Amino acid sequence: MNKEILLQLKGMNAGYGGLRILHDVNIQVDEGEVVAIMGPNGAGKSTVLKTFFGMTEIQSGSVKWRDKKIDPVPHEVVRMGVSYVPQGRRVFRYLTVEENLEIGAYVVKDKKEVRRRIEEVMDIFPDLKAKRKEKSVNLSGGQQQMLAIARGLMTDPHILLLDEPTLGLSPKLVKTVFAKIKEINERRNMAVVIVEHNLKSLLGIVDRAYVLDHGKVVIEDTAESLASSDALERVFLGTYNKRK
Repeated sequence: MNKEILLQLKGMNAGYGGLRILHDVNIQVDEGEVVAIMGPNGAGKSTVLKTFFGMTEIQSGSVKWRDKKIDPVPHEVVRMGVSYVPQGRRVFRYLTVEENLEIGAYVVKDKKEVRRRIEEVMDIFPDLKAKRKEKSVNLSGGQQQMLAIARGLMTDPHILLLDEPTLGLSPKLVKTVFAKIKEINERRNMAVVIVEHNLKSLLGIVDRAYVLDHGKVVIEDTAESLASSDALERVFLGTYNKRK
């Protein structure tokens, strides 16, 4: 059974203030899959997510949602079914866990539906459930990151965009966060796009990966194939194109 293509970048050239970061980038995300965006620092990984979400200057190329060209604007993209969790554990520190989740559901007008979604999200993150009345400033780094992801689920998205969700976390917490991401993907059949630096751990939970270098996609492959080759290492060492 063929999966529906949800989100695409086609021939994308984009950046900020006239500076081009992405060069003729083609990326697609299918229904229910986990896709990794990898590459060295400055390769354009975060810019891919921001372009999907309408936060960059598109110079040429197109963004497509369910095969229809769109002009992405953040609040409109959210209503379509895309949620973006930026890097840096961005939570409202002096609001409680529960209040953070309520803010995540700002597009939902039905208060009963908001309560239902909060309880559903709490079931996925039992550590947060135990601290639902706690101010977020008092949470551990790992719990704050879980809260940021949980808040991203409150719009009940079709696609979750995660930018460096394990940044600054211990190896044990990295494993926990990745396990939660995979659980969300499987329980909700939710597509997930992850920009990450913990490459070996990440390959264990993704279906496909795009590897960027200097704003261009240099590799598109399955996680299994990448894990068994030295292609990633060569990209990070700057020797990939030399042996092609």
